[in-house]
Amino acid sequence: MKGTTHLAIGTAIGVAAAASHPFTAKHAALYVAAAAFSALAADLDGTNMLSGKLNRTAKWIHALLLWGGVALCGTTAYAYAAKGILHIEWAVAAGAVLLLGLVLSNGAIRNALVSAIGVALLYGGFTGGMSWLIGLGVYVAWVPWLNHRGLSHTVWAAAGWWAIGHGLEGQIGLDGIAQTALWGYLSHLLADTLTPSGVKWLYPLTKQTFKLPLGKL
Repeated sequence: MKGTTHLAIGTAIGVAAAASHPFTAKHAALYVAAAAFSALAADLDGTNMLSGKLNRTAKWIHALLLWGGVALCGTTAYAYAAKGILHIEWAVAAGAVLLLGLVLSNGAIRNALVSAIGVALLYGGFTGGMSWLIGLGVYVAWVPWLNHRGLSHTVWAAAGWWAIGHGLEGQIGLDGIAQTALWGYLSHLLADTLTPSGVKWLYPLTKQTFKLPLGKL
């Protein structure tokens, strides 16, 4: 399934989560960012062809996410260097936006950039004593080098993603962020199950592919 379709589904999940919890602009942005990123996270794995399927509108979205993420990360880093203040919610959101841009790309350079972000997240997790950020760093650094629709497209990956979201929820005190992240991730697997290629939900216990194809998506 196209990356832009996954992104649209994840965004819808984030909007629904924001609508079902006490509303603030900050919290709404976090719900949407968590769900949208989660809906694309499985495709951080290696040899996908998402970039080849981008139409003109999607390419604009891709550029906006990529360069917007760079700008947000730079702003967050500057605020930390200048004032010694790190707003973890905005740092996570900035990293998520940048990774959303990278997930719509492919190739070895893209994989190396994603892994470098993972290593940075690992460092931040260790220095800050945040186990969920360590877990996210491991995922981001490792997954780009996996085969497409392999381990990142399994129930085990979804369970690990929920654990990361649960840790983030405890860190920022925002109810429902773990559930939102989980539904975003599961939406990706469910959507891919509806394609002719299907998903190996229980890999590596079994290589059986589960699919309910609804046509070429």
